[in-house]
Amino acid sequence: MIAAFAAAAALALGGCESGADPIVPSGDAGYAAIAVDRSAAAPQRYALAPGDIVSVRVYDEAELSVDEIALDNAGVVSLPLIGDVRAAGRTATELAQTIEAAYAADYVRDPRVSVLVKKTQVRTIAVEGEVELPGVYPYTDGQTLLTALALARSPTEKAKLDEVMIFRTVGDERMAGRFDAQAIRGGRMPDVALLPGDTVVVGFSSARGIFLDAVRALPVIGIFRPWP
Repeated sequence: MIAAFAAAAALALGGCESGADPIVPSGDAGYAAIAVDRSAAAPQRYALAPGDIVSVRVYDEAELSVDEIALDNAGVVSLPLIGDVRAAGRTATELAQTIEAAYAADYVRDPRVSVLVKKTQVRTIAVEGEVELPGVYPYTDGQTLLTALALARSPTEKAKLDEVMIFRTVGDERMAGRFDAQAIRGGRMPDVALLPGDTVVVGFSSARGIFLDAVRALPVIGIFRPWP
């Protein structure tokens, strides 16, 4: 029996290394993989997103300046002469530098460009499942799993705190992770930094019951992994 268990554990670890198995590592190895997410807890310069509205000023080139333009669903803005410019994921300063380079290549000698963010899309997170006040809440820089639970007035008495799921979309990929809120509260595991658009599900949720049934069978808690 012990040998069989050891063999099963080895297979599980092998699946984690190959990325072919949905089982995820725990402990230091698991949290090392989301170090980039933990850094998101520190304030960062705003990255543009589809739907944001910006103004683009090209100094001494009024015909090239645009007072208001929205990023389309692909995160692109279309500007005079140079056409489509990828803006999503860039800060205003980075976008200005990109536009400067595009104009300098063929149209304007030593262009100076400034970009001002005039309006941003509302950034939110959702908290579902066994919490007192499920709903959609504004996202603020530095928000974590524990602060999200506090917004939702904390888990109910029926909540299974070792079955807290976070769903996240990274690029075009759907990700999911299982975390132990009790261990985080007790300082035995680090808190998880949230990103705009995340959905937190505490315990059972009828909307995601199939996913939770599958994840409850996983022997470990840890990082975000791709989810169909």
